[in-house]
Amino acid sequence: MTHESKNQTTASTEWGTSRRDFLSAAGALVVSVTGALPGLAAAQSATAPAAAGAAGASGAALAAAIGAVKPALKADELDSWVAIGTDGKVTAYYGKVDLGQSLDVAIGQIVAEELDVAYSKVKVVMGDSASSMNQGGASSALGIQAGAKPLRSAAAEARRILVELAALKLNVPADQLRVNNGVVAHATDASKSVSYADLIGGKYFNSKVEWNKRIGNPLDIKVQAKLKPVSEYKVVGQSIPRNDVAWKLYGTEGNIGDVRVPGMLHARVVRTPVAGSTPEKVDVASIAHIKGAQVVQEKHFIAVVAEKEWDAVRAARELKVTWSASTRPFPEYSQLFDHIRQAPTVKQDLSEKNGDLDVAFKNAARVVEAEYYWPFQSHASMGPASAVADVKADGITLWTGSQKPHYARDGVAALLKVPVDKVHAIWVQGPGSYGRNDAGDAVMDAAMISKMTGRPVRVQGMRHDATAWDPKAPASIHRARAALDANGKVTGYEFISRAFSRATIESNESDPRDSLVGMQLGLPPKAGVGFGTPAESYGFDGKLLGWEVIPDLIASASPMRTSHMRDPVGLQIQFASEQFMDELAYATGDDPVAFRLKYAKAPRDLAVLKAAADKSGWQARGNTPRDRTGNVLTGRGIAYAQRAGTIVAVVAEIEVNRQTGRIWGRKFTVAHDCGLIVNPQGLRYTIEGALVQALSRSLFEEVQFAPDKVVSTDWNTYPILDMQDAPEKIEVVLINRPEAAPTGAGEATCRVVPAAMANAFFDATGVRVRQAPLSPSRVRTLLAKA
Repeated sequence: MTHESKNQTTASTEWGTSRRDFLSAAGALVVSVTGALPGLAAAQSATAPAAAGAAGASGAALAAAIGAVKPALKADELDSWVAIGTDGKVTAYYGKVDLGQSLDVAIGQIVAEELDVAYSKVKVVMGDSASSMNQGGASSALGIQAGAKPLRSAAAEARRILVELAALKLNVPADQLRVNNGVVAHATDASKSVSYADLIGGKYFNSKVEWNKRIGNPLDIKVQAKLKPVSEYKVVGQSIPRNDVAWKLYGTEGNIGDVRVPGMLHARVVRTPVAGSTPEKVDVASIAHIKGAQVVQEKHFIAVVAEKEWDAVRAARELKVTWSASTRPFPEYSQLFDHIRQAPTVKQDLSEKNGDLDVAFKNAARVVEAEYYWPFQSHASMGPASAVADVKADGITLWTGSQKPHYARDGVAALLKVPVDKVHAIWVQGPGSYGRNDAGDAVMDAAMISKMTGRPVRVQGMRHDATAWDPKAPASIHRARAALDANGKVTGYEFISRAFSRATIESNESDPRDSLVGMQLGLPPKAGVGFGTPAESYGFDGKLLGWEVIPDLIASASPMRTSHMRDPVGLQIQFASEQFMDELAYATGDDPVAFRLKYAKAPRDLAVLKAAADKSGWQARGNTPRDRTGNVLTGRGIAYAQRAGTIVAVVAEIEVNRQTGRIWGRKFTVAHDCGLIVNPQGLRYTIEGALVQALSRSLFEEVQFAPDKVVSTDWNTYPILDMQDAPEKIEVVLINRPEAAPTGAGEATCRVVPAAMANAFFDATGVRVRQAPLSPSRVRTLLAKA
């Protein structure tokens, strides 16, 4: 069950900026917009130039501008965002993609709302570089928060122009007209009406908007139109069903793995079996017996191609390559965290600081300290990546499941040294990513092989390719300590992460130096450096949040290179910081919920914590002895965090089997505040999906390696959550805030699940588990030592 708590403070006419990428349709009316959401609209209309595009132009001038030829795709052209067909249907062009969050539905609702048409009339076209602007692809849960803004503004501007055109045609003042489902009519005389289709159907506005001259997530536009007040919403806020369930269930629309083009070759990339090694000799004759199979090689990049896919698979298996000797670049897996401690520091950031920590710790009556550990993790997408590329002299076409198709276009253009406008990237639904998985390398590989063979090429990874060679989420250590005074008050808090970089390679494919093929061709790696800190509102008198980053294990072409994975570094940081909050609660004799309510300062954070506790029926925890003699123990734990404006709290209720070590997350209660809710049911789906994936990462996922290779290469060596481990029940409390801009939902829930599970484990067993994942073997070991 899901419950919505409505905060009915004044509804603003504008939105802010935050929820994940959204949009995928192609209808008659095409809208691609960058507009403000609640809280931004007034400012937008106030600052919009008096003559933005056709602003201020008379109906006659607007009518004269309409033409049959579509203007070039540019962010400052209204026609680049929205179009209306001869049947009055609307097409919205969205430069992001939906990775299973029903984002296209929400974007369609936003466009329909501003145009005053039925949702059923809107089609969202996503991620095609020939028809949409680069809005950054799926990125950081910004699909609505940033991605919907231009679309909302464009739809509003299109409506404004259409009303002006209707005023001219009907010979009545525009302020006397109303719009209902794409029909403009006189407010008191229904006989005076005209449809959008009659006004412009099949033609183009040829009207300018003001573009902020940025691309990617920050791209935005300003328009003359006033955005609709939230109080007048009819479509936004409705639980319109998602539209991808049937075709995904029955496989009727296909995904990236199904793409075939005439004359296409099948390819497999041959990776070194030993990390850091390079090819010294390739025995082409070793696959001569496989009809049509050929070796493609450029420097250290090796692939095989064939007319038939099975022949390409055989050739990749049977090709004999002499590789350079192993340098054993990785530590023993059991020594991973010792390596992190002892490695040199590449960069340190201790800038988040307030108060005098030295004094706090010097005068402390008690100091509480703890250290937490998080492993490398793989995207482990349902299927290995696939991509198709057709490189021709007059242009290049790409079919990719990358979550950032526009950047894939840019990267291929740079790799092959051609102008960007010669490359067309077409996004096709893939097996999932939530960050940079192996899809980014697949499209770059396909383009390189197509250029070398002169044929269209389909690259398809194998399971071992996907899990061993995808970019990884980084391993980390987190050190926390707190100073308590004689009364148990926390007077100082320090939290420092030490880890591999959150993104040694960028999360998008725009620079070939970040790709395996680019590195194998000799391009120098960029070696990005950064990490992160806890996101919360605890108001301790003294506080220091910081991080330290160590070097990558291999500088170039490493199977352990790091990049973004869903909620980059959020899970491990909050796994540590929110578990430490629990440890402080017990150290001070406070209930874990009461402790958080005592120190959290943001009003919305407090509301979320209370909502989760109330809905879950939370009973105060403390130091009262509990009966833990049974074989199956039960416990509950809470964790909360912020993420880019969104606030989430999760209560986990678990069962622990002492004999098997199995932890079952039986029930979860989630309180979620992401501002204005566009589609409640779609939001629930997103929260539930994020929770289940984070549960898998909390309980099972861990990339293991030998000194010269990744050994987690399949579902046996990299297990994920099975159906038997799925929750019995997830309850969601949605806190709707119409006065606040919508923020992201695709990642926020993820970051609190691991700590909620660990805190529930302590509640059940009295034992702290400070290392993830909370696997059966680790649980058995901890309980045996207790």
